[in-house]
Amino acid sequence: MAIFNALTRLLVILVLWLMLPILVENVVYRHINNGLIEKKKKFIDHLNQQEINDFIENSDDSTETYSQFSTLHSEFLVLSRVPIKPHQKRTTFSNEYRIIEGEENEYRILQHHFSYQKEEYQLEIGSSLSEVKDLTFIIKLFIIVVLVVILLVTFLADTFYIEYLLKPFYKIIDTKIRRVNEPEFFDHTPINAKSRDFRELDLVLNQMMNRIAELFKKEKQFISNVSHELLTPIALLKNKLENLLQNDSLDDNAVDKIAGSLKTLDMLKKIINNLLLISRIENNQYEANENISFQEIINDLQEDLQDRIDDKGIVFVNKMEHDFAFRGNKTLIHILIYNLVTNAIKYNKPDGSIIVSDGFLQNQYFISITDLGIGLSESQIENIFNRFARVSSDQEGQGLGLAIAKSIAVFHHIEIKVNSLISEGTTFTLLFPETQNTIKS
Repeated sequence: MAIFNALTRLLVILVLWLMLPILVENVVYRHINNGLIEKKKKFIDHLNQQEINDFIENSDDSTETYSQFSTLHSEFLVLSRVPIKPHQKRTTFSNEYRIIEGEENEYRILQHHFSYQKEEYQLEIGSSLSEVKDLTFIIKLFIIVVLVVILLVTFLADTFYIEYLLKPFYKIIDTKIRRVNEPEFFDHTPINAKSRDFRELDLVLNQMMNRIAELFKKEKQFISNVSHELLTPIALLKNKLENLLQNDSLDDNAVDKIAGSLKTLDMLKKIINNLLLISRIENNQYEANENISFQEIINDLQEDLQDRIDDKGIVFVNKMEHDFAFRGNKTLIHILIYNLVTNAIKYNKPDGSIIVSDGFLQNQYFISITDLGIGLSESQIENIFNRFARVSSDQEGQGLGLAIAKSIAVFHHIEIKVNSLISEGTTFTLLFPETQNTIKS
């Protein structure tokens, strides 16, 4: 807004600067014209035949012209016997250059034709424009300096005043929108604002977030209830199918179908349990007050997953160097890193490698998990944390592993960054809050 006002004023100044010569010249010329008319009037009012004869007799040439001028050549007066032409204006003004005593100057000249005792005369009274042009330049320079100063002062005043007026708006943005990731953490404290518009905005935001929080609560409760309700019939169906397998009269075809159904039920149960886990995390149903050793978690994961790593011929490289003090939920952090490591195994290349390392980036502790797998495109990176999103349809899984990892990271205020190149590999980086300390191991 301040820039718009400044540009508007600058446009006005530009227009004034272009019009200023015309305005100044009109004012100055009008003043000079009035002065020349006054001198003409005085000259003619006090003129008599004797003076005219004296002017003509004292003239140095034979043109019957009389001239006089000031010592500084700022003014001159010329009286000549000149016949008046038909339809000629009696009084005219013009700017002309005249040479007086070898010096050429520009003058504002009044030409007046008049008759005196049946004789026709032309009176020329000139006023030098050199001082006027200097004065005009000074006036224009002064005006433009004043306008520029006004522009700067008003721009600064507008900037500070608009900043002051919008302070409640920025506070609303910062405290009630930018810092809010979950409706439960929304701050409903009214913003102190003198503007009725900002108070109305704050009130509407509070009402909107109340409705959103209620809808979120209902959605999470619905997912939790549905998941719980589905687990019971799944368990019953599984028991019935397992009992059917004990029947010796079944042929191989029937056994294969029942085994396939059991596998489907197991997958469905796993999906429901994962959805329940996400729901519980988002509903803050876990405590986060345990001391966590990341080196211990990585070592345990390497031991647990060694068979899968060996099956695919992958080299697991553990470069953990720091013992970072972190408090959270050990089980959830284990699931978070487990999902990232298994994801690196799943999408790795045969005889590839997985590198787990840690360090500090601008005082923030990080753990990175790098694989030399198939890599991800930009569009895939944007969607990998969505529920049921899968990088490849050829891979097994329900597409909930990274969604769970994201929920756990948000719960612990951990930022996940993903860098990937197609056919070269992917790096998941966990950036931890800056509230912890580290001890070099």
